Amino acid sequence: MQIEFSILSWGAWSPEYQCQSDWLGWKKSRAPSESELAFAPLACAPKLPQVPAMQRRRFSRLTKMMLEVAFQAEPEAQCRTIFASRHGELHRTIGILEDIIAKQPLSPTAFSQSVHNTASGILSIITGNTAASTSVAAGDQTLSQAVIEAYGQLHESATPLLLVFGDDPVPPVYDEFTAETELPLALGLQLAPAGVRGIAKLRLGSKTAAADAQYLSYGAFIHALAHGRPIDGLLANHHWQLSHD
Repeated sequence: MQIEFSILSWGAWSPEYQCQSDWLGWKKSRAPSESELAFAPLACAPKLPQVPAMQRRRFSRLTKMMLEVAFQAEPEAQCRTIFASRHGELHRTIGILEDIIAKQPLSPTAFSQSVHNTASGILSIITGNTAASTSVAAGDQTLSQAVIEAYGQLHESATPLLLVFGDDPVPPVYDEFTAETELPLALGLQLAPAGVRGIAKLRLGSKTAAADAQYLSYGAFIHALAHGRPIDGLLANHHWQLSHD
C-alpha cells in the first residue's frame, strides 16, 4: 500500500519551536527526564491572539496547540478537518476524576471540554466553519491513521482538507505506560490529492515494505518540511516519504 498527497500548507508548534521559521533551527535534543515530563503541562502555551482572552483562558494547552497550528496552516474558511490525538484531553479527565474523589463540584467548562473532539468543536465555533470534522485516536499510529483517513476523504471529494495532530505528555500517573519524549507537539497539514500543485508531496506506505528504513522523529519530519528538503523513514508505524516540487 502506498498513498500520496500534496501538502498545500502547514503549521507546527512546540514550546521550543513555536512558528514555522523556528523549525529551521531544529536539532535532535536529549530525552527529557521524568520530572521534566511531569512539569511539561505547566509550561508555555500558544498565545492565540485570534481568540478573545476571556474565551482562550478556558482552553487546555492541547487545545491551544491544535488551534495554533490550524491557524498557521491558513486553510479555506469552510474546510473539512481531521483532528488526531492519542491522549486527547487526558489532563482534564484526570482533574475531573480527582474532583469526584474529593467530592468537589465539577466544573461545567472542564466537563464540556474533556471530550476527544474539544479542539475540533472550538475551532468550528471560532471560525464559523460548518464543514465536516473527524476525530481520530489510534495509539502510537494516530498520526498515520489520520493521514489514511484523509486519503479516504480526498478520494470522495478532492476539496483540500486540514489535518491537525497534537498531544501533550501524559499525567505522571501514566508515565510508566508511555515514553513520548517529543511531546508536547502539534502539527497541521493542509492536504490535497497528489495531482494538485503544492509546496511538497507526501507518500505513506506500509512499514513492512520498508523494514530497512531509518526511524524518523516528528521533529526531523517538520524540520525537513520547513527546509524544503526530502526525507523518508519510519514514523508512527508507517513509511513516510517527503519530497518537494
